[in-house]
Amino acid sequence: MKDEAATLASYAARIEALALALGLDFHRVDFELVPNHFMAEIAIYGLPVRMRHWSFGVRYIHQLVQQKMGNSHIFEVMFPGDPCHAYMAQSNSVAENTLVTAHVLGHADFARRNQLFTRFSTMAGTQIVEESAARAHRIELALQRHGADRVEAILDAALALEQHVDVNLPLHRARYAGQASAGPPPPSAPPATPLAPFSQLYQHLPGEHAVVTPPTAHLLLPPQPENDLLWFIAQYGPELEDWERDIFLAVRVESFYFYPVYACQIMNEGWASYWHARLLREAHFLPPSLYLSAIKSHSDVVRPYAGERQLALSLNPYHLGFCMWEDIIERQGLEKARQICRDDDDFSFIRNYLDAELADKLGLFVHESHRDGETRLASRDIHAIREAILAPKYNYGAPCIAVSLLNDDGSLVLRHDHQRDGRGLDLEQAERVLAYIARVWRRPVTLHTTDFRGTARVLGSARATPA
Repeated sequence: MKDEAATLASYAARIEALALALGLDFHRVDFELVPNHFMAEIAIYGLPVRMRHWSFGVRYIHQLVQQKMGNSHIFEVMFPGDPCHAYMAQSNSVAENTLVTAHVLGHADFARRNQLFTRFSTMAGTQIVEESAARAHRIELALQRHGADRVEAILDAALALEQHVDVNLPLHRARYAGQASAGPPPPSAPPATPLAPFSQLYQHLPGEHAVVTPPTAHLLLPPQPENDLLWFIAQYGPELEDWERDIFLAVRVESFYFYPVYACQIMNEGWASYWHARLLREAHFLPPSLYLSAIKSHSDVVRPYAGERQLALSLNPYHLGFCMWEDIIERQGLEKARQICRDDDDFSFIRNYLDAELADKLGLFVHESHRDGETRLASRDIHAIREAILAPKYNYGAPCIAVSLLNDDGSLVLRHDHQRDGRGLDLEQAERVLAYIARVWRRPVTLHTTDFRGTARVLGSARATPA
Protein backbone atom coordinates (compact mmCIF):
# COMPACT_ATOMS: atom_id res chain seq x y z
CA MET A 1 0.00 0.00 0.00
CA LYS A 2 2.80 2.42 0.85
CA ASP A 3 4.55 1.62 -2.45
CA GLU A 4 1.31 2.32 -4.35
CA ALA A 5 0.84 5.62 -2.51
CA ALA A 6 4.41 6.67 -3.32
CA THR A 7 3.94 5.70 -6.98
CA LEU A 8 0.69 7.64 -7.19
CA ALA A 9 2.29 10.71 -5.57
CA SER A 10 5.10 10.61 -8.13
CA TYR A 11 2.68 10.37 -11.06
CA ALA A 12 0.45 13.09 -9.58
CA ALA A 13 3.33 15.56 -9.27
CA ARG A 14 4.38 14.98 -12.88
CA ILE A 15 0.80 15.22 -14.17
CA GLU A 16 0.36 18.51 -12.32
CA ALA A 17 3.55 19.86 -13.92
CA LEU A 18 2.29 18.73 -17.33
CA ALA A 19 -1.07 20.43 -16.70
CA LEU A 20 0.63 23.73 -15.91
CA ALA A 21 2.78 23.39 -19.04
CA LEU A 22 -0.39 22.93 -21.13
CA GLY A 23 -1.87 26.14 -19.74
CA LEU A 24 -4.19 24.91 -16.99
CA ASP A 25 -4.62 27.42 -14.17
CA PHE A 26 -5.77 26.30 -10.75
CA HIS A 27 -5.46 26.88 -7.03
CA ARG A 28 -3.49 24.34 -5.04
CA VAL A 29 -5.26 20.99 -4.80
CA ASP A 30 -5.00 18.97 -1.59
CA PHE A 31 -5.54 15.27 -2.41
CA GLU A 32 -6.52 12.74 0.22
CA LEU A 33 -7.02 8.96 0.02
CA VAL A 34 -10.02 7.88 2.11
CA PRO A 35 -12.00 4.67 2.78
CA ASN A 36 -14.98 3.79 0.59
CA HIS A 37 -17.55 4.45 3.30
CA PHE A 38 -16.16 7.95 3.82
CA MET A 39 -16.31 8.60 0.06
CA ALA A 40 -20.00 7.64 0.13
CA GLU A 41 -20.63 9.91 3.12
CA ILE A 42 -18.94 12.87 1.41
CA ALA A 43 -20.93 12.30 -1.78
CA ILE A 44 -24.22 12.12 0.15
CA TYR A 45 -23.65 14.97 2.59
CA GLY A 46 -22.08 17.13 -0.11
CA LEU A 47 -19.20 18.12 2.20
CA PRO A 48 -16.73 16.22 4.41
CA VAL A 49 -18.21 17.73 7.59
CA ARG A 50 -21.76 19.02 7.47
CA MET A 51 -24.83 19.41 9.66
CA ARG A 52 -26.43 16.13 10.74
CA HIS A 53 -29.94 15.31 9.49
CA TRP A 54 -31.99 12.17 8.95
CA SER A 55 -32.47 12.90 5.22
CA PHE A 56 -28.75 12.35 4.60
CA GLY A 57 -29.06 8.90 6.20
CA VAL A 58 -31.86 7.98 3.80
CA ARG A 59 -29.72 9.04 0.83
CA TYR A 60 -26.75 7.12 2.23
CA ILE A 61 -28.74 3.87 2.35
CA HIS A 62 -29.91 4.46 -1.23
CA GLN A 63 -26.30 5.06 -2.32
CA LEU A 64 -25.14 1.82 -0.67
CA VAL A 65 -27.90 -0.11 -2.45
CA GLN A 66 -26.86 1.38 -5.79
CA GLN A 67 -23.23 0.45 -5.14
CA LYS A 68 -24.16 -3.13 -4.18
CA MET A 69 -26.11 -3.42 -7.44
CA GLY A 70 -23.11 -2.16 -9.40
CA ASN A 71 -24.95 0.96 -10.58
CA SER A 72 -22.69 3.48 -8.84
CA HIS A 73 -18.94 3.89 -8.42
CA ILE A 74 -17.64 7.05 -6.79
CA PHE A 75 -14.10 7.64 -8.08
CA GLU A 76 -13.60 11.06 -6.50
CA VAL A 77 -15.24 14.04 -4.85
CA MET A 78 -13.73 17.48 -5.40
CA PHE A 79 -14.50 20.82 -3.72
CA PRO A 80 -13.39 24.02 -5.48
CA GLY A 81 -11.78 26.66 -3.33
CA ASP A 82 -8.43 28.06 -2.31
CA PRO A 83 -7.11 25.50 -1.74
CA CYS A 84 -9.24 22.91 -3.55
CA HIS A 85 -9.92 19.66 -1.71
CA ALA A 86 -10.10 16.33 -3.54
CA TYR A 87 -10.89 12.92 -2.04
CA MET A 88 -10.02 9.65 -3.77
CA ALA A 89 -11.09 6.14 -2.76
CA GLN A 90 -8.39 3.92 -1.28
CA SER A 91 -9.93 0.99 -3.15
CA ASN A 92 -9.23 2.62 -6.53
CA SER A 93 -6.29 1.19 -8.42
CA VAL A 94 -3.21 3.32 -9.07
CA ALA A 95 -4.39 3.65 -12.68
CA GLU A 96 -7.83 4.87 -11.59
CA ASN A 97 -6.42 7.39 -9.14
CA THR A 98 -3.95 8.61 -11.76
CA LEU A 99 -6.94 9.34 -13.99
CA VAL A 100 -8.74 10.93 -11.02
CA THR A 101 -5.77 13.23 -10.41
CA ALA A 102 -5.89 14.49 -14.00
CA HIS A 103 -9.70 14.79 -13.84
CA VAL A 104 -9.57 16.85 -10.64
CA LEU A 105 -7.02 19.24 -12.15
CA GLY A 106 -9.47 19.80 -15.00
CA HIS A 107 -12.18 20.64 -12.46
CA ALA A 108 -9.83 23.00 -10.62
CA ASP A 109 -8.97 24.79 -13.87
CA PHE A 110 -12.67 25.14 -14.74
CA ALA A 111 -13.56 26.50 -11.29
CA ARG A 112 -10.86 29.15 -11.47
CA ARG A 113 -11.74 30.26 -15.03
CA ASN A 114 -15.53 30.20 -14.96
CA GLN A 115 -17.15 33.52 -14.02
CA LEU A 116 -20.13 31.88 -12.29
CA PHE A 117 -17.81 29.88 -10.03
CA THR A 118 -15.73 33.00 -9.38
CA ARG A 119 -18.74 35.15 -8.49
CA PHE A 120 -20.27 32.62 -6.13
CA SER A 121 -17.00 31.71 -4.45
CA THR A 122 -16.47 35.43 -3.80
CA MET A 123 -19.83 35.53 -2.03
CA ALA A 124 -19.76 32.16 -0.25
CA GLY A 125 -16.02 32.04 0.47
CA THR A 126 -13.15 29.96 -0.89
CA GLN A 127 -12.72 27.75 2.18
CA ILE A 128 -16.05 25.97 2.13
CA VAL A 129 -14.76 22.77 3.77
CA GLU A 130 -13.46 24.60 6.83
CA GLU A 131 -16.44 26.97 7.02
CA SER A 132 -18.94 24.11 6.70
CA ALA A 133 -17.23 22.33 9.59
CA ALA A 134 -17.56 25.49 11.70
CA ARG A 135 -21.28 25.74 10.87
CA ALA A 136 -21.76 22.06 11.73
CA HIS A 137 -20.08 22.70 15.09
CA ARG A 138 -22.49 25.56 15.85
CA ILE A 139 -25.42 23.28 15.07
CA GLU A 140 -23.99 20.60 17.36
CA LEU A 141 -23.92 23.19 20.15
CA ALA A 142 -27.55 24.06 19.37
CA LEU A 143 -28.43 20.36 19.67
CA GLN A 144 -26.90 20.26 23.12
CA ARG A 145 -28.61 23.46 24.28
CA HIS A 146 -32.05 23.15 22.68
CA GLY A 147 -32.56 19.43 22.08
CA ALA A 148 -32.82 17.26 18.98
CA ASP A 149 -36.55 17.85 18.37
CA ARG A 150 -36.28 21.64 18.14
CA VAL A 151 -33.12 21.61 16.02
CA GLU A 152 -34.44 18.91 13.70
CA ALA A 153 -37.63 20.88 13.10
CA ILE A 154 -35.58 23.85 11.89
CA LEU A 155 -33.38 21.61 9.73
CA ASP A 156 -36.45 19.87 8.27
CA ALA A 157 -37.73 23.21 6.96
CA ALA A 158 -34.37 24.69 5.94
CA LEU A 159 -33.16 21.61 4.03
CA ALA A 160 -36.58 21.16 2.38
CA LEU A 161 -36.12 24.70 1.00
CA GLU A 162 -32.42 24.26 0.20
CA GLN A 163 -32.86 25.07 -3.51
CA HIS A 164 -35.33 27.91 -2.95
CA VAL A 165 -32.79 30.74 -3.10
CA ASP A 166 -32.55 33.63 -5.54
CA VAL A 167 -29.20 33.18 -7.26
CA ASN A 168 -29.72 36.40 -9.22
CA LEU A 169 -29.36 38.46 -6.04
CA PRO A 170 -26.36 38.70 -3.71
CA LEU A 171 -25.80 36.21 -0.93
CA HIS A 172 -25.47 39.03 1.62
CA ARG A 173 -28.63 41.10 1.25
CA ALA A 174 -30.03 43.93 3.30
CA ARG A 175 -33.61 43.76 4.50
CA TYR A 176 -36.25 45.60 2.50
CA ALA A 177 -35.90 49.36 2.72
CA GLY A 178 -38.00 51.00 5.42
CA GLN A 179 -38.71 47.79 7.28
CA ALA A 180 -38.02 47.18 10.94
CA SER A 181 -36.09 44.20 12.22
CA ALA A 182 -37.82 40.89 12.80
CA GLY A 183 -38.81 40.15 16.35
CA PRO A 184 -40.72 42.07 19.01
CA PRO A 185 -41.73 45.68 18.25
CA PRO A 186 -39.40 48.41 19.48
CA PRO A 187 -40.25 49.90 22.90
CA SER A 188 -42.59 52.88 22.85
CA ALA A 189 -41.16 56.35 23.37
CA PRO A 190 -40.91 57.50 27.01
CA PRO A 191 -43.62 59.94 28.17
CA ALA A 192 -42.87 63.60 27.56
CA THR A 193 -41.56 65.66 30.43
CA PRO A 194 -44.39 67.88 31.85
CA LEU A 195 -44.09 71.51 30.79
CA ALA A 196 -43.65 74.29 33.31
CA PRO A 197 -46.88 76.29 34.04
CA PHE A 198 -45.65 79.34 32.07
CA SER A 199 -44.81 77.20 29.04
CA GLN A 200 -48.21 75.52 29.21
CA LEU A 201 -49.93 78.91 28.78
CA TYR A 202 -48.21 79.56 25.46
CA GLN A 203 -47.91 76.00 24.14
CA HIS A 204 -50.49 76.89 21.46
CA LEU A 205 -50.66 80.51 20.31
CA PRO A 206 -53.93 82.16 19.15
CA GLY A 207 -54.73 81.37 15.51
CA GLU A 208 -52.21 78.53 15.38
CA HIS A 209 -53.48 75.17 14.13
CA ALA A 210 -52.16 71.89 15.33
CA VAL A 211 -49.92 70.15 12.84
CA VAL A 212 -51.66 67.12 11.41
CA THR A 213 -49.25 64.27 10.73
CA PRO A 214 -50.31 62.38 7.61
CA PRO A 215 -50.90 58.68 8.24
CA THR A 216 -47.92 56.50 7.36
CA ALA A 217 -48.54 54.40 4.27
CA HIS A 218 -48.79 50.71 5.07
CA LEU A 219 -45.86 48.96 3.45
CA LEU A 220 -46.65 45.54 2.06
CA LEU A 221 -44.26 42.69 2.63
CA PRO A 222 -42.67 41.62 0.45
CA PRO A 223 -42.68 44.64 -1.90
CA GLN A 224 -42.47 42.19 -4.81
CA PRO A 225 -42.69 38.37 -4.97
CA GLU A 226 -39.73 36.97 -3.03
CA ASN A 227 -38.18 33.81 -4.48
CA ASP A 228 -35.53 33.41 -1.79
CA LEU A 229 -37.59 31.53 0.78
CA LEU A 230 -34.62 30.75 3.02
CA TRP A 231 -33.65 34.42 3.18
CA PHE A 232 -37.21 35.65 3.81
CA ILE A 233 -37.91 33.20 6.63
CA ALA A 234 -34.55 33.96 8.26
CA GLN A 235 -35.14 37.71 8.06
CA TYR A 236 -38.86 37.93 8.85
CA GLY A 237 -39.75 34.81 10.83
CA PRO A 238 -41.86 36.38 13.58
CA GLU A 239 -40.67 34.22 16.47
CA LEU A 240 -37.38 32.74 15.27
CA GLU A 241 -34.55 32.80 17.76
CA ASP A 242 -31.03 33.75 16.69
CA TRP A 243 -29.79 30.14 16.60
CA GLU A 244 -32.74 29.19 14.38
CA ARG A 245 -31.98 32.03 11.95
CA ASP A 246 -28.36 30.91 11.95
CA ILE A 247 -29.38 27.45 10.70
CA PHE A 248 -31.47 28.89 7.87
CA LEU A 249 -28.63 31.18 6.82
CA ALA A 250 -26.08 28.33 7.09
CA VAL A 251 -28.12 26.18 4.68
CA ARG A 252 -28.47 29.20 2.38
CA VAL A 253 -24.70 29.86 2.23
CA GLU A 254 -24.03 26.25 1.28
CA SER A 255 -26.80 26.34 -1.32
CA PHE A 256 -25.09 29.33 -2.95
CA TYR A 257 -21.77 27.46 -2.91
CA PHE A 258 -23.29 24.44 -4.68
CA TYR A 259 -25.19 26.41 -7.33
CA PRO A 260 -22.33 26.76 -9.89
CA VAL A 261 -21.60 23.02 -9.60
CA TYR A 262 -25.26 22.39 -10.45
CA ALA A 263 -25.58 25.05 -13.17
CA CYS A 264 -22.35 24.03 -14.94
CA GLN A 265 -22.43 20.24 -14.47
CA ILE A 266 -22.30 19.30 -18.16
CA MET A 267 -19.61 21.88 -18.96
CA ASN A 268 -17.57 21.10 -15.85
CA GLU A 269 -17.62 17.30 -16.09
CA GLY A 270 -16.96 17.48 -19.83
CA TRP A 271 -14.03 19.88 -19.36
CA ALA A 272 -12.50 17.68 -16.65
CA SER A 273 -12.98 14.58 -18.85
CA TYR A 274 -11.38 16.28 -21.85
CA TRP A 275 -8.34 17.26 -19.80
CA HIS A 276 -7.90 13.93 -18.04
CA ALA A 277 -7.93 12.21 -21.44
CA ARG A 278 -5.45 14.68 -22.90
CA LEU A 279 -3.14 14.70 -19.87
CA LEU A 280 -2.99 10.90 -19.82
CA ARG A 281 -2.36 10.82 -23.56
CA GLU A 282 0.55 13.24 -23.24
CA ALA A 283 1.94 11.76 -20.01
CA HIS A 284 4.59 9.66 -21.76
CA PHE A 285 6.16 8.77 -18.42
CA LEU A 286 3.21 6.49 -17.55
CA PRO A 287 3.78 2.76 -18.10
CA PRO A 288 1.74 1.45 -21.08
CA SER A 289 -0.16 -1.04 -18.91
CA LEU A 290 -1.23 1.71 -16.48
CA TYR A 291 -2.22 4.00 -19.36
CA LEU A 292 -4.42 1.28 -20.88
CA SER A 293 -6.11 0.62 -17.52
CA ALA A 294 -6.70 4.34 -17.02
CA ILE A 295 -8.16 4.77 -20.51
CA LYS A 296 -10.48 1.82 -19.87
CA SER A 297 -11.78 3.71 -16.82
CA HIS A 298 -12.13 6.84 -19.00
CA SER A 299 -14.27 4.88 -21.46
CA ASP A 300 -16.51 3.67 -18.65
CA VAL A 301 -16.94 7.23 -17.36
CA VAL A 302 -17.87 8.88 -20.67
CA ARG A 303 -19.86 6.09 -22.30
CA PRO A 304 -23.44 6.96 -23.35
CA TYR A 305 -24.82 3.53 -22.50
CA ALA A 306 -26.46 2.22 -19.36
CA GLY A 307 -24.64 -1.10 -19.70
CA GLU A 308 -23.42 -3.44 -22.44
CA ARG A 309 -25.59 -2.65 -25.50
CA GLN A 310 -28.52 -1.22 -23.57
CA LEU A 311 -29.33 2.32 -24.63
CA ALA A 312 -29.53 4.89 -21.85
CA LEU A 313 -32.71 6.95 -21.64
CA SER A 314 -31.06 9.29 -19.15
CA LEU A 315 -28.27 11.65 -20.10
CA ASN A 316 -24.66 11.06 -19.04
CA PRO A 317 -23.28 14.60 -18.46
CA TYR A 318 -19.69 13.31 -18.72
CA HIS A 319 -20.35 11.90 -22.18
CA LEU A 320 -22.25 14.90 -23.55
CA GLY A 321 -19.83 17.47 -22.12
CA PHE A 322 -16.74 15.56 -23.26
CA CYS A 323 -18.04 15.20 -26.82
CA MET A 324 -19.08 18.86 -27.00
CA TRP A 325 -15.69 20.13 -25.82
CA GLU A 326 -13.88 17.87 -28.27
CA ASP A 327 -16.09 19.20 -31.07
CA ILE A 328 -15.57 22.85 -30.04
CA ILE A 329 -11.78 22.49 -29.73
CA GLU A 330 -11.53 20.66 -33.05
CA ARG A 331 -13.59 23.29 -34.89
CA GLN A 332 -12.73 26.53 -33.07
CA GLY A 333 -9.52 25.91 -31.15
CA LEU A 334 -8.50 25.75 -27.50
CA GLU A 335 -8.52 29.51 -26.89
CA LYS A 336 -12.15 29.76 -28.00
CA ALA A 337 -12.96 26.83 -25.72
CA ARG A 338 -11.33 28.63 -22.81
CA GLN A 339 -13.42 31.73 -23.56
CA ILE A 340 -16.59 29.60 -23.50
CA CYS A 341 -15.37 27.99 -20.28
CA ARG A 342 -15.05 31.45 -18.76
CA ASP A 343 -18.32 32.99 -19.93
CA ASP A 344 -20.97 30.26 -20.13
CA ASP A 345 -23.07 27.98 -17.98
CA ASP A 346 -24.95 24.86 -19.10
CA PHE A 347 -27.89 26.88 -20.44
CA SER A 348 -25.88 28.97 -22.89
CA PHE A 349 -23.44 26.11 -23.54
CA ILE A 350 -26.17 23.71 -24.69
CA ARG A 351 -28.15 26.30 -26.64
CA ASN A 352 -25.14 27.79 -28.43
CA TYR A 353 -22.89 24.78 -29.06
CA LEU A 354 -25.06 21.65 -29.26
CA ASP A 355 -26.07 21.70 -32.92
CA ALA A 356 -28.21 19.27 -34.93
CA GLU A 357 -25.20 17.59 -36.51
CA LEU A 358 -23.58 16.74 -33.17
CA ALA A 359 -26.90 15.71 -31.60
CA ASP A 360 -27.50 13.31 -34.50
CA LYS A 361 -23.96 11.94 -34.18
CA LEU A 362 -24.52 11.32 -30.46
CA GLY A 363 -27.93 9.72 -31.08
CA LEU A 364 -29.82 12.22 -28.91
CA PHE A 365 -33.62 12.31 -28.94
CA VAL A 366 -36.59 13.24 -26.77
CA HIS A 367 -38.71 10.39 -25.46
CA GLU A 368 -42.11 10.12 -23.81
CA SER A 369 -43.21 7.55 -21.26
CA HIS A 370 -46.87 6.51 -21.33
CA ARG A 371 -49.06 5.07 -18.61
CA ASP A 372 -49.14 1.71 -20.34
CA GLY A 373 -45.38 1.46 -19.67
CA GLU A 374 -44.39 2.07 -23.27
CA THR A 375 -41.60 4.55 -24.04
CA ARG A 376 -41.73 6.23 -27.43
CA LEU A 377 -39.48 8.53 -29.39
CA ALA A 378 -41.12 11.96 -29.33
CA SER A 379 -38.74 14.19 -31.29
CA ARG A 380 -35.31 14.56 -32.83
CA ASP A 381 -35.72 18.33 -33.28
CA ILE A 382 -32.61 20.07 -31.94
CA HIS A 383 -34.62 22.75 -30.11
CA ALA A 384 -36.70 20.08 -28.37
CA ILE A 385 -33.54 18.15 -27.46
CA ARG A 386 -31.87 21.22 -25.97
CA GLU A 387 -34.90 22.13 -23.88
CA ALA A 388 -35.37 18.53 -22.70
CA ILE A 389 -31.76 18.55 -21.45
CA LEU A 390 -32.14 21.90 -19.71
CA ALA A 391 -35.71 21.63 -18.34
CA PRO A 392 -34.73 19.77 -15.13
CA LYS A 393 -32.08 22.43 -14.40
CA TYR A 394 -34.39 25.48 -14.39
CA ASN A 395 -34.68 27.35 -11.10
CA TYR A 396 -32.06 25.13 -9.40
CA GLY A 397 -34.27 22.11 -10.14
CA ALA A 398 -36.98 23.36 -7.76
CA PRO A 399 -40.56 24.52 -8.45
CA CYS A 400 -40.93 28.30 -8.76
CA ILE A 401 -42.50 29.30 -5.44
CA ALA A 402 -42.39 32.82 -4.04
CA VAL A 403 -43.57 34.63 -0.93
CA SER A 404 -46.55 36.65 -2.13
CA LEU A 405 -47.79 38.36 1.04
CA LEU A 406 -47.08 38.64 4.74
CA ASN A 407 -50.41 39.55 6.33
CA ASP A 408 -50.85 41.83 9.35
CA ASP A 409 -51.69 38.82 11.51
CA GLY A 410 -48.35 37.21 10.57
CA SER A 411 -49.85 34.58 8.26
CA LEU A 412 -47.82 33.87 5.14
CA VAL A 413 -49.05 33.45 1.55
CA LEU A 414 -46.92 31.54 -0.98
CA ARG A 415 -47.63 31.23 -4.70
CA HIS A 416 -46.42 28.63 -7.16
CA ASP A 417 -45.74 30.03 -10.64
CA HIS A 418 -46.96 26.94 -12.48
CA GLN A 419 -46.96 28.68 -15.87
CA ARG A 420 -43.23 29.40 -15.54
CA ASP A 421 -42.63 25.86 -14.28
CA GLY A 422 -44.78 24.30 -16.94
CA ARG A 423 -46.10 21.72 -14.49
CA GLY A 424 -48.15 21.30 -11.34
CA LEU A 425 -46.85 20.26 -7.94
CA ASP A 426 -46.77 16.89 -6.24
CA LEU A 427 -49.43 17.88 -3.72
CA GLU A 428 -48.51 15.25 -1.14
CA GLN A 429 -44.91 16.43 -1.05
CA ALA A 430 -45.99 20.09 -1.12
CA GLU A 431 -48.22 19.57 1.93
CA ARG A 432 -45.34 17.92 3.80
CA VAL A 433 -42.98 20.84 3.07
CA LEU A 434 -45.73 23.34 3.93
CA ALA A 435 -46.08 21.67 7.33
CA TYR A 436 -42.31 22.02 7.88
CA ILE A 437 -42.52 25.75 7.06
CA ALA A 438 -45.56 26.34 9.26
CA ARG A 439 -43.84 24.69 12.20
CA VAL A 440 -40.99 27.23 12.14
CA TRP A 441 -43.07 30.21 10.93
CA ARG A 442 -45.50 29.61 13.84
CA ARG A 443 -48.35 31.27 11.99
CA PRO A 444 -50.72 29.92 9.29
CA VAL A 445 -49.07 29.37 5.89
CA THR A 446 -50.99 29.09 2.60
CA LEU A 447 -49.75 27.90 -0.79
CA HIS A 448 -51.58 28.67 -4.05
CA THR A 449 -50.72 26.12 -6.73
CA THR A 450 -52.11 23.71 -9.32
CA ASP A 451 -52.13 19.93 -9.40
CA PHE A 452 -50.79 17.80 -12.26
CA ARG A 453 -54.11 18.25 -14.13
CA GLY A 454 -53.76 22.06 -14.02
CA THR A 455 -56.59 22.51 -11.49
CA ALA A 456 -56.07 25.43 -9.09
CA ARG A 457 -55.51 24.31 -5.51
CA VAL A 458 -54.96 26.13 -2.23
CA LEU A 459 -53.01 24.25 0.42
CA GLY A 460 -53.18 25.59 3.95
CA SER A 461 -51.84 24.89 7.40
CA ALA A 462 -53.29 25.75 10.73
CA ARG A 463 -51.03 27.52 13.19
CA ALA A 464 -48.43 24.95 14.05
CA THR A 465 -47.19 24.15 17.50
CA PRO A 466 -43.85 25.86 18.23
CA ALA A 467 -40.74 23.92 17.29
